[in-house]
Amino acid sequence: MELLIVSLASLLAGFVDSIVGGGGLILVPALFATFPAAHPATLFGTNKGASVWGTGFATWQFSRRVEMRWAALLPAAAAGFVASFAGAWLVTVVSPDYLRKLLPAVLLAVLIYTVFKKELGRTHAPLFSGAKEAWLAAAIGGVIGFYDGFFGPGTGSFLVFLFVRVLGYDFLSASAAAKLINTATNVAALFLFVAKGHIWWHFVLAMALANVAGSLLGTRLALKHGTGFVRVFFILVVSALILKTGYDAFLR
Repeated sequence: MELLIVSLASLLAGFVDSIVGGGGLILVPALFATFPAAHPATLFGTNKGASVWGTGFATWQFSRRVEMRWAALLPAAAAGFVASFAGAWLVTVVSPDYLRKLLPAVLLAVLIYTVFKKELGRTHAPLFSGAKEAWLAAAIGGVIGFYDGFFGPGTGSFLVFLFVRVLGYDFLSASAAAKLINTATNVAALFLFVAKGHIWWHFVLAMALANVAGSLLGTRLALKHGTGFVRVFFILVVSALILKTGYDAFLR
């Protein structure tokens, strides 16, 4: 029964995560509710062990249908990998609790900006090219990668927003870019969790298969319905993240 519950949660998480990120909003609470006595690091490691496959397959699906600006995205993924590993290491010695009350406000600002800027991310018109685009993308990957390793909630949504706002991508292309970087940050954090023995391999296989199935479904929907669909989904996920992180920070 426990395996069934977390596999279904992983399926839904893969679906949401493949479109705009935010899968951790579903899978992490499901793991904590199902295994309340487990070490948190083990649950985080198990989450990464499943979700990395969903983001990886989503990246592959997007790359077949969406323009991937590899010259900028590969440095961003590399920066995200290194920074995520550093963040994951730092969280073993420094508590990220001070971020809990700040996060809902940051997400609310992102939501308000997106809602009122109705044309934001509707057309794909990259603002930069060459080395400048690569450096900016690497900066985004590094900052959000560190955040992902250190704390995590909303990583995919932050990546999508910054690729839209800073680099001029549309929501569909930004989501594709976010999947590549999120895959790199997940792999980095997973390496650290595995090295420290914080992962349940006997759950990861079934959860990974479910996550991939959800990811493939979500990616196909995003590709079929395009930027407008991804924008609406982004608003819904960020709204849910505000409620969840606000509850965790002020009411729990």
